[in-house]
Amino acid sequence: MIEIAPSILSADFARLAKEIARVEAAGVSMLHLDVMDGHFVPNLTFGPPLVSSIRKVTDLTLDVHLMIEDPDTYAPVFIDAGADYVSVHQETCPHLHRSLRMIQERGAKAGVVLNPATPLSALEEVLEVADYVLLMSVNPGFGGQELIPEVLGKVRRLAHMRQQLGLTFPIEIDGGVTTENLAGVIRAGCDWIVSGSAIFHTPDPAATIRDMQRIAAEATAIQV
Repeated sequence: MIEIAPSILSADFARLAKEIARVEAAGVSMLHLDVMDGHFVPNLTFGPPLVSSIRKVTDLTLDVHLMIEDPDTYAPVFIDAGADYVSVHQETCPHLHRSLRMIQERGAKAGVVLNPATPLSALEEVLEVADYVLLMSVNPGFGGQELIPEVLGKVRRLAHMRQQLGLTFPIEIDGGVTTENLAGVIRAGCDWIVSGSAIFHTPDPAATIRDMQRIAAEATAIQV
């Protein structure tokens, strides 16, 4: 089943609880939370206190994406704050297998993330460990960027690897996904779709999500 995961990075933080309630009413089951430290990526977002506050106002699955230099130190803190899923970048984890196992042992699902220029070969040895794989379709750091089309070929190759290995991990994509390119993204093999500005910067985010859900349902009938 395709999951649409609104990224709160693009929400109005002055009325965040209402923004979350609106997308929850549209039928989503997951929220995506982009944590940036101003070092690994050129932006600074939020920390565990905000995750804890969000946990208090929703039962949705909280998918926390750590774009930070020291995920081993901070992943447990975000799990304690309420994260259900925690993904870490291959580029920041010298001991990736250990990092993923640590997240799982702390009670969360563990995901591994690749930047657009990082080859799939960098995660071959942990595919049987990771609970999900997130492929960045923009260079991380800022919302509102356009999807890098070459990443869809990477998605197709990962979906083929998954099939060849007999694995079932979800493939997540983050960056530049809109109603215009969503069908192609899904047909390439993505299961979880992160979208921020394309949802929250529209007049009616709930209606946009329902439109995306309709597109997703149609696209799943045709995999190429």
